[in-house]
Amino acid sequence: MKIYKLPSGTLLQYQNQTFLGPAQDWDKLLAQENLKDHLTTESKSWKEISAEEGEEILKKGILAPMGNQEIWAAGVTYYRSRTARMEESQDAGGADFYDKVYHADRPELFFKATASRVSAPGAAVNIRKDSTWDVPEPELTLVISPSGKIQGYTCGNDMSSRSIEGENPLYLPQAKVYAGCAAIGPCIFLTEKAIEETANIRLEIFRDDVLAFVGETPLTQLKRKPKELAGWLFKGNTFPIGCFLMTGTGIVPDDFTLEVGDKVRIGIDEVGVLENLIEKI
Repeated sequence: MKIYKLPSGTLLQYQNQTFLGPAQDWDKLLAQENLKDHLTTESKSWKEISAEEGEEILKKGILAPMGNQEIWAAGVTYYRSRTARMEESQDAGGADFYDKVYHADRPELFFKATASRVSAPGAAVNIRKDSTWDVPEPELTLVISPSGKIQGYTCGNDMSSRSIEGENPLYLPQAKVYAGCAAIGPCIFLTEKAIEETANIRLEIFRDDVLAFVGETPLTQLKRKPKELAGWLFKGNTFPIGCFLMTGTGIVPDDFTLEVGDKVRIGIDEVGVLENLIEKI
């Protein structure tokens, strides 16, 4: 089941059928403990449309599939991320921190974004004017209920100012949290079982409509499993309307920095494709 947030409605794809429904209160919607069952019931009164009609509606524009939920993120959950962070922070003397957290029981978790800082699919995400090395981080993003249950998944773009974090690990909030620092979408993929570990995450970056970077990693490379990360997030924390958790990246572009006008495309098997343009703030 996939649910999309439209500017004035809701679109649901389920069992080869497409349903068009009214706008939802996404705070209440994502606070549901059995979201898939809830939508199965609700959609019985929605208008069934053809798959072709549904695709035409989606082409007109969609919103980030969220209300006022917080977005959190995990770091150093892939060996590739560990190595990249160690390299970029070597001169600052912070390399050991990343190696230690990769092997520690407790993961790195940090606050990423409020809803106002999240860009919709097709909209622009930002790089900072005071940063010289900026990359997108494609991440499987968990949709978690108030009780801590993983209800579904979406694609996440955890924008990162590598030059700022590399200068000093204590600058992490400035490297990660700013206007237009994240995007999620295009939908929420709701499933009662865990996403397949064989699923691939793919990143493509286009410059002047030419492919400038491509990378891919399977979820088998994710060291900490989604359920473990969700469990740590809910230790000492509550989320009355649910939350999102980006699970880290295994694709880190080296010798590459984003420029204004670039297009970032993130695809995850079973979930969909998230595209955003790059602007500067």
